[in-house]
Amino acid sequence: MSDATKGRNLFHAKVKSVLSGDTLVLASLESGQERLFSLAFVSAPKLQRDREEPFAFQSRDFLRRATVGKVIQFVVHYTIPTGNKREYGTVTLQSGEELPEACVAEGWVKLREESRRKDMSETSEGLLNDLERLQAKAKADGKGLWATQGGIIENTHEIPDPKGFAQKFHAKDLDAIVERVLTGDRMILRLLVSPSKHVQTIVTVAGIRAPKRANTAEGREQPAEPLANESHQFVETRLLQRSVKVNVLGLTPQNQLICIVKHPNGSIAEFLLKAGLAQCTDFHSRLLGTEMKTLRQAEKYAKDNQLGLFKGHVESKASGAGVVDATVSRIVRPDTISVRTKSGGEKTVQLSSIRGPKPKDDKQGPHEQDAKEFLRKKLIGKHVRLSTDGIKPPSEGFPEREVATLFAGNNNVALMLIEAGYASVVRHRKDDTDRSPYYDDLLAAEEIAQTEQKGMWSAKAPTTKAYQDYSESLQKAKIQASVLQRQKRVPAVVDYVKSASRFTVLIPRENGKLTFVLSCIRAPRSARTPNEKAEPFGQEAHDFANRRCLQRDVEIDVESTDKQGGFIGTLYINRENFAKLLLEEGYATVHAYSAEQSGHATELFAAEQKAKDARKGVWQDYDPAADEANGEAKPSPINPSTNGTTNGTSSNSDESTAPVKPDYRDIIISHIDPATCALKIQHISPTASHALSNLMSAFRTFHLSPSSSSSSSSSTTAPKTGEILAAKFSEDGEWYRARIRRNDREAQTSEVLFIDYGNTESVPWKNIRALGPADKFGMAKLPPQAVDAKLSLCQFPTGNAEYMDDAVAFLRENVEGKQVVGSVDFVEKEGGVLWLTVFDPNGRGKGEEVNVNEELLGEGLAMVPRKLKGWEAGKGEVLKRFKEREEEAKAARRGMWEYGDLTED
Repeated sequence: MSDATKGRNLFHAKVKSVLSGDTLVLASLESGQERLFSLAFVSAPKLQRDREEPFAFQSRDFLRRATVGKVIQFVVHYTIPTGNKREYGTVTLQSGEELPEACVAEGWVKLREESRRKDMSETSEGLLNDLERLQAKAKADGKGLWATQGGIIENTHEIPDPKGFAQKFHAKDLDAIVERVLTGDRMILRLLVSPSKHVQTIVTVAGIRAPKRANTAEGREQPAEPLANESHQFVETRLLQRSVKVNVLGLTPQNQLICIVKHPNGSIAEFLLKAGLAQCTDFHSRLLGTEMKTLRQAEKYAKDNQLGLFKGHVESKASGAGVVDATVSRIVRPDTISVRTKSGGEKTVQLSSIRGPKPKDDKQGPHEQDAKEFLRKKLIGKHVRLSTDGIKPPSEGFPEREVATLFAGNNNVALMLIEAGYASVVRHRKDDTDRSPYYDDLLAAEEIAQTEQKGMWSAKAPTTKAYQDYSESLQKAKIQASVLQRQKRVPAVVDYVKSASRFTVLIPRENGKLTFVLSCIRAPRSARTPNEKAEPFGQEAHDFANRRCLQRDVEIDVESTDKQGGFIGTLYINRENFAKLLLEEGYATVHAYSAEQSGHATELFAAEQKAKDARKGVWQDYDPAADEANGEAKPSPINPSTNGTTNGTSSNSDESTAPVKPDYRDIIISHIDPATCALKIQHISPTASHALSNLMSAFRTFHLSPSSSSSSSSSTTAPKTGEILAAKFSEDGEWYRARIRRNDREAQTSEVLFIDYGNTESVPWKNIRALGPADKFGMAKLPPQAVDAKLSLCQFPTGNAEYMDDAVAFLRENVEGKQVVGSVDFVEKEGGVLWLTVFDPNGRGKGEEVNVNEELLGEGLAMVPRKLKGWEAGKGEVLKRFKEREEEAKAARRGMWEYGDLTED
């Protein structure tokens, strides 16, 4: 205790704030009551709003750093009976330092001129003498106010260009002092932008919203929101007149700065949220980026512990219900998906926190189909993990619906849509907790998509695809059927399942839509209206077709048309005849005459018999004895000795007898179809190779000759589909024999198949001309050298572009253009397609032969077909070995098996 305090009452208080270099605001330790206290015998420069006196800030800052937030001892020496009855005295800090002595010694205050009075006590006079001595030394040393230069700081209270200021200091740490706390999320800061320039302005704390305090607006008093005062006090006791770090992020609509305010122990927003005295606000999520996750976790802590604003908080029953494995069965809308769980139940969920393109919006609406197709290609038939985030009540004509987050592999489906520009993020109400746990990631991705003008944010109008309805009339159907009948396995998409055997199918490459009817079978009718009665197993058959075909990639072979403009034929899904699948489940019966005429009689009758034997579906009451009594003998397989005929009628079955002896052939694989991995091969023999070489040499010479070029000049009109002509290959500029597959009259190009090599290309009409002399270059002279072939016991992932690309890349690297050995396992009678096991004699070095089919299975680039044809099932040891390699790939999660067994359904 100093001499100045002896014999006087000693008080304790906590320093709340410092008004100037000589005045403190003290708060009682017991009641919190505030009192104004000035240092005796001294005065400091004034902090005025219009213009601060020199060294006013430095003087106050010295006292602020020494006292704010600390408990002090103080003694009152005298009072001046003004309006506030201000008290004057001395202060002792916890360190033992005395005030105002320390302030005078550093030169930050001056002695008052009228300090000495006649009635001064000896104690006060002694203190004054000490202060005079300290001031004389500070003055002599040029300290503080006694410095000959500096001390002037420009302090502005308005920012003339808030946007420019925010851009200049964006993401930079600024030193600042909290001058006043308005609410838990708003305060007045003094930003120390440079040593000689300060800016005093209102700042909004980023990422949070605190309760509003009571205020008067437009003459009406607005009551305080719950816990507003507690939130205000929480921040004030920790930050008022403290030094903080400020990170400027942006501006509010009122042009106030939005900042992260960092207390020495961390962001004040995080502490406020953990105490339950504020809530997260979505409006700042884009500005905060990954920092928002930290704030969400802090808010969750308060919710879980029911603190502050979250007292009595109960988590939504639906949220956190756990992760469910499911398979995507239908894309309803770009933001709504139907899934089938492992228990077999179907449910429709809406993706949390996103909205697909609005159909009635002129800018967004045209992107709806692209968004659905984007999801269809990514998800249909794929396994996903689903976690429910909440239940949305009925609204705007929509029923109650579940909102959920879906993951396909490691990809958040909603985030994929947002990143592609095919959806927007929903702006939730502050009390709406049924939202995505990845909400901030969605907002950030949306901003990037908008900046990069992706999808519906693009300034360019989208190219709308209008499908032409080929089944609109019988005449139109017949014209198009004649085109499709010449093509095999036409890629298509099932858009709608009308019944088990009737579909609406889209053909994207033709921009066509048609009604497709399965040939050779009859399926029971399902109910078309609620009042209509379905045939037995009609609804089950319809549901089966929906599960297996809806929105799936398929292939179709068109055979004919019906009287309503429907296209009749075979539909393949994953290489399997779907009519056969219906028959195996007992959901259809064979139409015998049509089956025998189609060439699929053997497999269809066998599938039907399988269902009869298992008493499935319509055959649940099947009695073989009754059939025999009625003269309906069990159908028998077609006898090979009759060369594939039944009752003298050719069946054209593709299940012909496999070669008995091994049939090894030297071949070159000249082309690999990137969509299906089907092959085009050339047989290698001295005669064949020499004949092709001689023909191509003469062919090129003929078409490079000026006289020949003029006589067989290029056409400016569309060539006939199916015609054999000469076409120039773009890569080497040489002429080759080619068959016209289809024409694009608008672009004046034709898609051609180079018949000796198997590859296809779109060629301008100017680069197509007559073949030349038939006796030199015609089919009679040398048949097409490219032969269709497929790899035995290998089913490729045609529904997944990424895995297909890997399979094609493997084949191109290892066998395309190389001389290999092909073992012919089977020859299709219809089309003559060869099913091969391919061996590369020099695949891993000299003398070590590689079975390419087996390698594909081992790398997870293909799988053994789940439904085996007759000749495939008879492969015995080879089939067993191939399945073992497939299991190895599954266990090692290679290729298509990287996310588990995709055949589980």
